[in-house]
Amino acid sequence: MKLFDLIKRQLKKYDDKVNFTCDICGREVFDGARVCHPCLKELPWNDQNICPFCGRKVVEAGVCLECKQKPLKVKKARSVFTHEEAAARLVVRFKRGEKYLYRTLADLSMPLIEREFAMCDAVAFIPMTKRAEKKRGYNQSRLLAEEIAARTNKELLDAVIKQRETGAQKFLGRADREKNLEGCFHVEDRKAVKGKTILIVDDTLTTGATVSELADRLLRAKAKEVYAFTFTSVQNKHPFGLPPAKN
Repeated sequence: MKLFDLIKRQLKKYDDKVNFTCDICGREVFDGARVCHPCLKELPWNDQNICPFCGRKVVEAGVCLECKQKPLKVKKARSVFTHEEAAARLVVRFKRGEKYLYRTLADLSMPLIEREFAMCDAVAFIPMTKRAEKKRGYNQSRLLAEEIAARTNKELLDAVIKQRETGAQKFLGRADREKNLEGCFHVEDRKAVKGKTILIVDDTLTTGATVSELADRLLRAKAKEVYAFTFTSVQNKHPFGLPPAKN
């Protein structure tokens, strides 16, 4: 059964209140869902050919070029949607103030998470520095991870801090992002990590550098295995346009 059909059956399962408008198009809905059925059909589902490791959409079945060259430190990553159209807009809105959307993202994510990550016993999130979180007002990765942990009855792992700010990564490729992120995460509670099978939760997989760096820190702290889930994933390695030309 495709993810779309699973989500149609489960959309109301976790609702704690009636919702009267679709969170994507704003039209009225009458079944307590947060996304109307027409919008569900139009979302860019990542349910065709994907890389078996990073979970990105690929043209032909098989391992993507990036994972052949340098696989991520997670054992497996998956995403519900490709980062385009309405799914990308949901992520942007979620990061730019519409924090209530964590429930909508969780509604759409649960069937894939229950299918792919039942083996995990703890859920982690991408930490932010205190300064960055104060500026935004919340950590969107944590909000989504908290909701997923609660719905799956898994432990929420709050054992890692981000100990320094990192530069803007919008136009950086994976190698430059890795340099930018190197050493920024620190596992404060190694006992909480040791022996755990951990699912990292975030909104988007762009190059994979962030989840890979966090996974590396968790594995160094003796986590048993680390997996990653993101709401969307980017197929094009330059999703925001080509980086500025170097003089």
